[in-house]
Amino acid sequence: MSGTRIRLLNHGNASSGMGVAENSKSTYQELQRKKVFRYVIFKIDEKKKEVVVEKTGGPAESYDDFTASLPDNDCRYAVYDFDFVTSENCQKSKIFFIAWSPSVSRIRSKMLYATSKDRFRRELQGIHYEIQATDPTEMDMEVIRERAH
Repeated sequence: MSGTRIRLLNHGNASSGMGVAENSKSTYQELQRKKVFRYVIFKIDEKKKEVVVEKTGGPAESYDDFTASLPDNDCRYAVYDFDFVTSENCQKSKIFFIAWSPSVSRIRSKMLYATSKDRFRRELQGIHYEIQATDPTEMDMEVIRERAH
């Protein structure tokens, strides 16, 4: 029994060694610095053992377009650039990192995304807020607005 436990622990440590594709960093920087994208959705490519870009959304896309792009039954990382106007009438922008882990996704997927999240998140400089969501209501537009203000 203890042999099984040790193997599982070792496997968990291997999972946290997920690399970050160079394209993932450069795509994030284009969202952050050049406002080329409204959002970027990242997925873990298990064969390559790295986090890769799955989808990007143009500046005109809405928050609904973004949430509709997340799978209902699998985990993803996402970055969303939220534009808003303050009570002083100033245009602001805040970048949200969202760890999407729907409750119906596979345990293996949840574990892989959970163990790789911190390393990936550190690669993305300039994130303002982080949200962990297992259900769409945990990241709806009201949640985003409240966090940004």
